[in-house]
Amino acid sequence: MSPYLKHVFLLLATLLALGAITAGAQQNPKRLVLKDGSYQAVTKWEIVGDRVRYFSAERFTWEEMPKNLVNWPGTDKYNQEHEKERTVSASEIVQQDEADRKVEEAANPTVATGLRLPDGGGVFLLDVFHNQPQLIELAQNGGEVNKQTGKNILRAALNPLALSSKQTIEIQGAHAAIQAHQFQPAIYVNVEASNDSSVSADSGSQGDHYRFVRLEGKKDSRVVGNLNVAIYGKVNQKENWIPVINSPVGSWIKVTPTDALQPGEYALVEMLDKKQINIYVWDFGVNPDAPQNSKSWTARQPAPADKTDNPALGKRPPQ
Repeated sequence: MSPYLKHVFLLLATLLALGAITAGAQQNPKRLVLKDGSYQAVTKWEIVGDRVRYFSAERFTWEEMPKNLVNWPGTDKYNQEHEKERTVSASEIVQQDEADRKVEEAANPTVATGLRLPDGGGVFLLDVFHNQPQLIELAQNGGEVNKQTGKNILRAALNPLALSSKQTIEIQGAHAAIQAHQFQPAIYVNVEASNDSSVSADSGSQGDHYRFVRLEGKKDSRVVGNLNVAIYGKVNQKENWIPVINSPVGSWIKVTPTDALQPGEYALVEMLDKKQINIYVWDFGVNPDAPQNSKSWTARQPAPADKTDNPALGKRPPQ
């Protein structure tokens, strides 16, 4: 190595050493407590004969003084207590960071590598298209009546005073806008609890509050369920139920079928009580040959100009 390069490396090493000393001095200085009650903020010291050499944390230079000016018991006591407080503080920071991480993970669980659920809640289908995990938001569907996304959802029980004794819950269109490409799709639900008195306390919250139902094709619509209404108002519903598992995932509920689904049309339904469903549902289909769903979120999706809309950061897209 040439003398010039040796000089450059030596200079760089000196600068790095000074930077480390400066950082240490600023972040965690010690004290030499003096007998007159004052102190010197230092990073380190050494006793040489009857004098003490120390590196000043304020002036960043080596200085010295007679060692008999130093209150050594006071110096030891202060620095031991300061180190203990610093250790406790660092531990508290680690604990707080872990608690914050757990809160964030509960609100925005990771459902696939690099893919997290957004804050704000909603209903999302986890799909896999060409071996790439994707999240797609499902809209609540009540035929042509309304659609809603996010935590605020529509709920309605059947009106027992309806004119017809036989009714059907139908969704317009032969196919859902969202099609899953795998046969056991998972749906994540995080919606507001209902204050509607029609939602019973025994609505199946312990494992079957949300269910899948197979929809029946009817020309240009899909039938969710057939309803028979007795004169005295009792309602019986007939649906093609699909066995599912409701699993808590943070503040979300993961709904997955116990067995593979056949290609066709389905809906996620909310149980209002043990025998009634909310007539507003989230419809989807299962078709491995369907094209990619629009507005799907992927782990490799480029961040838009406003990074708050990046699904990897747990934010909802603009509605």
